[in-house]
Amino acid sequence: MDRFVGNVTLRLDSKGRVSIPASFRSVVSRDGVEGLYCYPALDRPAIDAGGRALMSEIEALIARYAPYSEEREQFALALYGASEMCKIDTEGRVNLGDRLKRHAGIADAVTFVGLGHKFQIWEPGRFQNELAEATQKVRALKAELSSRVAARDASGARE
Repeated sequence: MDRFVGNVTLRLDSKGRVSIPASFRSVVSRDGVEGLYCYPALDRPAIDAGGRALMSEIEALIARYAPYSEEREQFALALYGASEMCKIDTEGRVNLGDRLKRHAGIADAVTFVGLGHKFQIWEPGRFQNELAEATQKVRALKAELSSRVAARDASGARE
C-alpha cells in the first residue's frame, strides 16, 4: 500500500511520544524520509503529516503563485514556516511538539487518520465529531447527486 488509509487511536506515553501505526510507518519508510513533515492544519484543529508526497503537494501549490507575490509568501510562511520535522525513533515513535499538540488540542491520546497522500493527527473526540459531520455532509451530497441523475434520466426518457 502506498497510501495512508484508515484511522487508529493510540495513547501518548509518559514522555509524550506516540507510536505511528505500522501501516502509516511503512508508507513513510518507502518514501525514503527519516521523519515526518508536520504542520498545523490550516482549516481544522488537527496536524497534517506525511512524507515526500505531502511536500510535493505543498511545493506544487506554492509554485502556482508568482515568485515574491504576497500569496506565495503567505502560503510558504503558513506551510513551511509552521512545519516541524518530527523524527521517528527506532521503535516507530514520534514526539509531537507542544505547539502542534496545542493546535490540535492533544493531551493524552491521538487518532491517526489516513487521507491518501498524507494523514492527519487529531484529538480523538474532535476526530469523532469531524467524522460524524463529514459523513452527514457526504450522505447529503450523495442524495443530491442521486436526485440529479434521476431527474436527468427522467427528462431523457420523455424525449
